[in-house]
Amino acid sequence: MNKLIPAIKVKNLTFYYGAKTTKPAIENISMDIYQNQVTAIIGPSGCGKSTFIKTLNRISELEGDVQVKGSVEFAGQNIYERRINLNRLRRQIGMVFQKPNLFPMSVYDNVAYGLRIDRFVPKAQLDEIVETAIRGAALWDEVKDKLGKSALGLSGGQQQRLCIARAIAVKPKILLMDEPCSALDPIATMKVEELIHQLREEFTIAIVTHNMQQAVRVSDFTAFFTTDESRIGQMVEFGGTTQIFNSPLDERTRDYVSGRFG
Repeated sequence: MNKLIPAIKVKNLTFYYGAKTTKPAIENISMDIYQNQVTAIIGPSGCGKSTFIKTLNRISELEGDVQVKGSVEFAGQNIYERRINLNRLRRQIGMVFQKPNLFPMSVYDNVAYGLRIDRFVPKAQLDEIVETAIRGAALWDEVKDKLGKSALGLSGGQQQRLCIARAIAVKPKILLMDEPCSALDPIATMKVEELIHQLREEFTIAIVTHNMQQAVRVSDFTAFFTTDESRIGQMVEFGGTTQIFNSPLDERTRDYVSGRFG
């Protein structure tokens, strides 16, 4: 097995929603997210999974004031340092949300959007990048004749894959996915899971999922989150997915993955 290289190092991360809040949403999280691997974040509702993944590119700050202790290291820097350029950070660490969040514009313009606001790209080059991204999202054959039509006319599964195409068009290093299949039917879910397997060759992926079978199918590593008595999000255990599901070290992990809890 090739040596694992951390793409993100999370160290003693504690995160609060609100400038004056005294109760953190997640507390003292430490883990590595490895390059070109898929890391699943699992756990019961309210345990801080989505909060955690949003801290990895600071998109949580769009929801209001926050407090952060600890660090998230990416490309040799703590992303919570004041000098960090957030626009550049979020281009390098892209995000796909629970529900497709396409813009009310054409299929083509949705994918080209991030490139256009970043810099001027000649039309021929833009066409090539858009096609490459849509092909990368395993969607080209389904939409190549609909590039000028509204993206909102696509099916839910197609919309989600188009969101992935939009995210990868700007060539991020890391792709974060917050329950990307929760609103999809089983066939669309299967297509997204197949896509995740393909994308891991080029991208580092972290995915929040409520579906433990999905975590087993798509991920190399798994982190199990739960809450303590104060309902504060904690990471109980992190390891290879096979180990987490077949021989967990913590009884709480064992109870959760066996269906006895959560």
